[in-house]
Amino acid sequence: MEQTTHPAPLLAGTRFAFTPVAQQRHRADGWTPDTQANFIRALSAMGSVGKAERAVGMGRASAYRLRERSHAASFAAAWDSAISTGRMHQFSVAMMDRAIDVSSGPDMAVVHAALREDALAKTTKETI
Repeated sequence: MEQTTHPAPLLAGTRFAFTPVAQQRHRADGWTPDTQANFIRALSAMGSVGKAERAVGMGRASAYRLRERSHAASFAAAWDSAISTGRMHQFSVAMMDRAIDVSSGPDMAVVHAALREDALAKTTKETI
């Protein structure tokens, strides 16, 4: 019996919405649709495949194999969007950490630049 795929309900209505890759075998510890959705969410927060796969209890190699499967184009597109978002988020966090250095006080030029970039990213997201 072939499993029918459908958009992951956790990500429906977001820029990360995707059609999950069908499981080759039914395994509770495999890449279920929920695990795939949680991986994309973790990737969008962390910007790192390694951190995201560890967060969902899966392996890095298996994540890349899932991405390369046939009928995984939707998942791969969500992955690309999520990792881009995650890397921008991590960059913003790093910039704010650098700007607010307790030993020398905040570098307001860096704070303002980070805030401008954040505003630009939000504007860009709203237009997508």
